Amino acid sequence: MRVARFIACTLWLVAIGIVAGGVALQAYQVRLPGAPAALTFVDAPASPQTLAATGPAAGTKCPVDKAYENEDTGGMQPDAVAAWLLTVRAGEAAGKTLCLNDGKRSLQQQQAEYDDQVRRYGAQWAADHVLTPEQSMHVKGLAVDVQPLTSARWLEETRGALGWCRRYGNEAWHFEYDAKYKRMGCPVLQAQPGA
Repeated sequence: MRVARFIACTLWLVAIGIVAGGVALQAYQVRLPGAPAALTFVDAPASPQTLAATGPAAGTKCPVDKAYENEDTGGMQPDAVAAWLLTVRAGEAAGKTLCLNDGKRSLQQQQAEYDDQVRRYGAQWAADHVLTPEQSMHVKGLAVDVQPLTSARWLEETRGALGWCRRYGNEAWHFEYDAKYKRMGCPVLQAQPGA
């Protein structure tokens, strides 16, 4: 399997502790097959501005599937942005195009999504399938919805090596970022949000 070989044979990860401005950062380097140099990204702590930020209203069309948007990373946490950009490059090296169909959401955007699901399907269904703004990793700037689904499957096959893990069995497109996934792999899938 191409992805397994990519992960097992060509991916090497080096964690280097850095202290900058009194804040501990974690830098990582990843060497991709055929790349002339290692790619580097840095995990940084969350900022209060990230939690208050509003996500982009829309992006350009996904170049490989025009049914989906390809948003920019505006409002996402810096470490998640760096990991996403690295993931896009890793996908390109594996022949995949990853589109960010949905990233950062504001509290109001997530509440509107939750309220819409209550209106359409009822309160219990919404509680079982949609997270409140206080629970949503989109609001925290640490989640992406990846399209097309072939690219989402590729990202899932990396098993957290790039910091992204699929979290819900009923959402093949939804991935959450956590630096520890690079060391520990992905946690067990939950059946659905709110489960």
